[in-house]
Order: sequence, then structure tokens, then C-alpha cells
Amino acid sequence: MKKNKEQLMQKTIVVWLGALLCCALWGSAFPCIKIGYQLFQIESEQTATQILFAGCRFALAGILALVIGSLVKGKILVPKKQSYGKIVTLCMFQTVAQYVFFYIGLANTSGVKASIIEAVNVFVAIFIASLCFHQEKLTTRKVMGSIIGFLGVILVNLTGSEINTHFSFVGEGFIFLSTVAYAFSSVLMKSYSTEEDPVCLSGYQFLIGGVLMILFGVAMGGRMTVMTAGGAAMLIYLALVSAIAYSVWGILLKYNPISKVAVFGFMNPVFGVLLSAMLLKEYQMIGLMSIISLILVCLGIYIVNKEKS
Repeated sequence: MKKNKEQLMQKTIVVWLGALLCCALWGSAFPCIKIGYQLFQIESEQTATQILFAGCRFALAGILALVIGSLVKGKILVPKKQSYGKIVTLCMFQTVAQYVFFYIGLANTSGVKASIIEAVNVFVAIFIASLCFHQEKLTTRKVMGSIIGFLGVILVNLTGSEINTHFSFVGEGFIFLSTVAYAFSSVLMKSYSTEEDPVCLSGYQFLIGGVLMILFGVAMGGRMTVMTAGGAAMLIYLALVSAIAYSVWGILLKYNPISKVAVFGFMNPVFGVLLSAMLLKEYQMIGLMSIISLILVCLGIYIVNKEKS
């Protein structure tokens, strides 16, 4: 049974569909977070409240992941005693460090530059997996495929925008640290899930990380004073996005090389642009550049996944 599951999760069609589902969900988070801010009346300069909002989202995501995972498994998901250290380490990278750096950095740089810098996490994840953890071999095809996909990310973010050369450590620097934290979390998830249930790891790390972010946001002065039915529904949806996407992503990482899965991260900003255009009515974002970008990203993904064992 275990062998059959491993073979199923390694099938190209399963990896592509699973990874694209995750990217579509994460892509929908970009416009939905903006809509959530509107519903909760959170202004762009209220970084502490944004972190508090994210903490509520991830704590709820952890609860949902554990409930769904327990129902699927037919038993309550409880980590082993020796797993708590791994869960805390994972949550510090995947939830706390990644999103605290991201939200503070985003408040001090443009969305375009943040999206491009965030896409670097694919390179960082592949390099860390290959050079530091020796989980796979770094090859020319993986590097070339990643570069082509990265060019697609740059194109989709250049539509009607300009990028200046200004650099701020608490802006662009923090966004880059966010990508490094995410890359390490992917490699750690791959390492830990060989002996652990990835859904259990995701659920508990989200719950702990979410609570820590709530405390951090409140300590910084964050407050959520407006609550509506629409806002609550959006918060639940965003929590489901994290719970489902990270759980599926963790399962894919468990059975496949980092590069084969991580390269799909280039699709996140593409889905973000397309779904923002539809949900926020930003139709000017869709044009020739978006189509070329999608082609380049798909080509990069194909090249990396075409890698021979």
C-alpha cells in the first residue's frame, strides 16, 4: 500500500495537478488578502494589524488542517514526542520568519519588487537542497529551467510598472530574508516528512506559528476592531487556502525531489495576476506580457521536470 501511494504521488500528472492546485490557491490569496483588508478596514500602513490578521489566518489554518487530516486518517493527528522540536523549527521558518519578514518588507517596498524577489525562493530552495542538505543533484537543466521560469515572473510583474534600483534592508532585504526562510522550510519539510506525516507537521506548525504571530502583532499594537460576516468568511477561506495548499505541497515534497515541486512556485505570481484581474477587476494587468510570462514559466517547469534520474 505504501509503495503504491509513493508511485502514485511520483506520477508526473499527479505532481503537476497537485502543484498547480497549490499555486492556484496561493495565487488567489493575493487578491483575497486585499479584499480581506477592505472588509476588516485594515490600512496599508497598519503592519502590526496585518501581522495580527495573518496570525489569525494561520492559527485557524492549523486547526482546519488537523481536523481535515484527522477525518481523512480516521484518527486524531497527534505528533510523536520527538517531533515537537521539528514542528517548532518548521513553524519558525515557514510561518513566523517568512511572514513577519514579508509583511514588514512589503510595507517598505513595492508589490512588483516584492513579487520578483519572492520568486527567488525557487533558486534558493534548489541550491539549499542540493548544496547544503544533498537531497538531490544540482544540474545545468535545473538551473536553466529555473532561470527561464524566473524571467517569466519578471515579465508578468513588469506590466505597466517600473522597477527602480533603490534598496532598503527593511524593505527589499526583508523580502529576500522571507524567501530564504520559505526555501529552508521546503527543504526541512522534505527532510522531516520522511518519518513524519506532512499534514500533521503543517497543521501543528501553522497553529503554533499563528499564535506566535498573533502575540507579535498585538505586542506591536495591532488591533482588529471591525468584524463582519463577509470578513469572517474571507478569513476562513484564506485559512483553508493555507491548510489545503501547504498540506498537499508537503505530501508532494515527501515523495518527490525539491526541484520537481519547488519550480512550480513560479506559477504563484502568474495566478496572482490572473486572479487579481478577475476578482479585483484589474483587467489592465492581463496582456501580451502575461501570456509570454505564462509560456516562459511553463517552459521552465517542463525543463526542470524533464530531468532524467
